Amino acid sequence: MNVVLVMLDSLRADHVGCYGYGPTLEGWTCQTPAMDRLATESIRFTRAFPEALPTIPVRRAVHTGTRTFPFKDWVPQKGDTVRAYGWQRIPEEQVTLAETLGANGYRTAFITDAYHQFKPSMNFHRGFDYWHWVRGQERDPAGSTALVSEADVERHMTAKTTSAGLRQLVRQYLANARSRRGEEDYQAPKVFTAAMRWVEEQALGKHDGRPFFLAIDSFDPHEPWDPPRYYTDLYNPGYDGVEVINPQYGPSEYLSPAELRHMRALYAGEVTMTDRWLGIFVDHLRSTGLLDDTLLIVTADHGHQLGEHGLTGKISMGLHPELMDIPLIVRRPGAVGAGTTNDAFVQDQDLAPTILAATGIPQAAPMDGIDILGNATRRQYVTCGFNDYVWCRDTSWVYIARNDGGDAKLYDIVSDPMHNVDVAGRHPRVVSDMRARVVADAGGEALPVYDQQSIMAREWYRLP
Repeated sequence: MNVVLVMLDSLRADHVGCYGYGPTLEGWTCQTPAMDRLATESIRFTRAFPEALPTIPVRRAVHTGTRTFPFKDWVPQKGDTVRAYGWQRIPEEQVTLAETLGANGYRTAFITDAYHQFKPSMNFHRGFDYWHWVRGQERDPAGSTALVSEADVERHMTAKTTSAGLRQLVRQYLANARSRRGEEDYQAPKVFTAAMRWVEEQALGKHDGRPFFLAIDSFDPHEPWDPPRYYTDLYNPGYDGVEVINPQYGPSEYLSPAELRHMRALYAGEVTMTDRWLGIFVDHLRSTGLLDDTLLIVTADHGHQLGEHGLTGKISMGLHPELMDIPLIVRRPGAVGAGTTNDAFVQDQDLAPTILAATGIPQAAPMDGIDILGNATRRQYVTCGFNDYVWCRDTSWVYIARNDGGDAKLYDIVSDPMHNVDVAGRHPRVVSDMRARVVADAGGEALPVYDQQSIMAREWYRLP
């Protein structure tokens, strides 16, 4: 049996049609025909959530089956300017999924444009026989910024944009995108095209017929959002104002209503483009005859705030559905369980043990996750951390608070699924119980609080 794991960055469950959320706040329904079709052949998990945020902490858990929360081992990495809790390389003592599969006869491949995983101190390609970094995302220094004018950058800034870092990011991204000529030159198309090329080699028998594990990690639909215009026009045709392709992280007040609406259209367009190329890849698996002997998993690391609760970006205190609800679609070999749903609580650390159980390979070291396709005991709740904020969810409540317990909020998700009314003051016992769950999952000790500002890197490389 082969295994293909597809990670899509920043994909909200409410923008995947088969999840049935219906129209967005702007009145449109995001078009994802490929994922919708795949869901009819798969098991769709309806309560999938990250165990930690953002990008790198999620991937640590995915590759190892070990929780990253509560970030007690965080060591800021030399050569990386991101200072999010848990943002670091895979610890050397942890065994990766690729290492375990490779030791048991699998050919392993990793294809991604999520450039954070290839920064100087990172090691996420560990255990893979083949890896391919598709250059050009976000701040990846692949293009010359000298070729991008101030006018080009300001075309994507609103009158109230204040972030110098955002301007630098957009400048680099525009430099990276200068060589595009058609849709196939965009990031998601390049990632899935590279994956199809690798799969074709396996189908032709160039690698001795061994089963394979292919990890595809598409940074899209992560910002910047600049799909070909025909995708954005599906949602907001005729717009001629500022195109905010990358949000300013924080309060959304820098956007006018029209700018916010169009930013949401850009995101939706990016999702639809990414979905199209995922579909092309799945069709390729099918045409090569490999699909029915493959465990195919499609998921996301987290969502993205698009003005809900007054926030844009990925803001730690805003652990609401727009950031926390993610898709998880699992197609088993032969489409066993096709068209069914599963409402068990599942998280990132479950993917590695599930894959190993499906392949009949024992864990090289004990993992924190469970086999979500087996008979594991269902969780009663799940917890998550994002910098200095924590989150706990069961079937009735969502609790959000700082690591020290302050700024606690509670939402009755039965009557208020979108978190509009904080009821923490009315239910102190529930707040206390949810807090106890967070502390228990953190090992029963106080959660760490780091001074992020004092350790923020100001240069790409830092001296010890």
